[in-house]
Amino acid sequence: MLTSSLADPSFGNRHIKLDTLVRLRWLAIGGQTVAVVIVHWLLGYAFEAWLCLALVGLSAWLNFYLQFHFRKHFRLKSEMATALLAYDSCQLGGLLYLTGGLQNPFALLLLVPAVISATTQSARYTIFLAGIISLIATLLIWFHQPLPWAQNNPPELPLLYIAAIWVAILLTMGFMSVYAHRVAQEGQLLSDALSATELVLAKEQHLSNLDGLATAAAHELGTPLATITLVAKELERELIEDDPIYDDVLLLRTQSERCREILGKLRSLSSAEDATFAKMRLKALISEVCEPHLGFGIEIVQKFPPNLERQPVLLRNPGLLYGLGNLLENAVDYAKGKVELTASWSDSQITLRIMDDGPGFADDVINRLGDPYVTTRAHHYKSSGSEANEEKSGSSGQDQINGGLGLGFFIAKTLLERSGAKVSIANRQSQPLGKDKQGGTNSEQITGAIVLISWSRHELEADQYKRSKFDAKLNLETE
Repeated sequence: MLTSSLADPSFGNRHIKLDTLVRLRWLAIGGQTVAVVIVHWLLGYAFEAWLCLALVGLSAWLNFYLQFHFRKHFRLKSEMATALLAYDSCQLGGLLYLTGGLQNPFALLLLVPAVISATTQSARYTIFLAGIISLIATLLIWFHQPLPWAQNNPPELPLLYIAAIWVAILLTMGFMSVYAHRVAQEGQLLSDALSATELVLAKEQHLSNLDGLATAAAHELGTPLATITLVAKELERELIEDDPIYDDVLLLRTQSERCREILGKLRSLSSAEDATFAKMRLKALISEVCEPHLGFGIEIVQKFPPNLERQPVLLRNPGLLYGLGNLLENAVDYAKGKVELTASWSDSQITLRIMDDGPGFADDVINRLGDPYVTTRAHHYKSSGSEANEEKSGSSGQDQINGGLGLGFFIAKTLLERSGAKVSIANRQSQPLGKDKQGGTNSEQITGAIVLISWSRHELEADQYKRSKFDAKLNLETE
């Protein structure tokens, strides 16, 4: 579940680059210099222009100092970044003091440091910086030089209007900071979750490529083993049986031949797998997905159309297998006794439905399930399911991968959507059984979750074909 706290873990390891703040400050320096020059020397407005340029020059000196004393890619800790943003706020406050305070339209620029902090720092540093900006805005109500004006007689704005500007700045700063922090937080969580997805997919792809590694190893080891076998045979012919080392040479030859047989099996294993499992019918793919989850006291029912002709033939895609396996694992974890996996297809569409008889999805997470770090394990299923299910759930491979952080469904959904699937979830509805003895309507209390996965058949098979062509090209380049 997404949270926003003062000690925000999603921003704990994020450090903004010093070069980013330096570039933003150069942009501010250029804008401030142009504004001072145009207003004072071109438009003829009277104010302390040289003092303003001195403050701008101080920021330029700070930039040069930071550029010469730190590497370009140096990343700032939160304390140092907050200190630099606080300086920018104070420098802007000084410019506003010299040019009319909150009456100056550029007073809105006080919001910029707070928004930058909200997108890069944890909430506590943003709150601290917002407090400094609020103090500066409050002081500017009472302490400031007159607003530059053409007739050297600036208008006297009512205090109520100035107070309204002050309130508007504070409220806008608060709203923009919360909004920017929330968006940046969700973006960071999504980035972390996608990294976990890529890691899982890479592990699955690695497992599926082990056969290729076995073939390469068998090919590389074949030549030295052949040499060892040849030398052992020559030594065996030259020695007599009574020789003390004859048995050792004989053992060396037999073991080298055994190694060659093992390598031959590895070669044939790879070719057999390529021929047998590279492409598989949908029914075989579903059976492979179901196999690891059998024997846990939960009945898994596979349903297919009566006519199995023209069923889809797909590549053995690790992402597809992992995504379906994860959804089925969740259904088995929380089912009371039965899980149904129904497959159907036509010339234009392929559909899979995974349905269990467990408690179903909680109302407070069903609309957010599929987002990263949204989990129901802590509070949704504790009151249901057998002890065997709880033991299986506690030791499931997916929990070990994501630590119960709510990434399982997100990873499965992401991997399936990459193959062109549309994934939707729902809860099963109660169905009427008929009338009871009193003449009232009786209904069966049916619970459980439904996950519906559908593909465009043409797009899925075309995508599988493209993947096979790409993998073949990659293998050729590797060889």
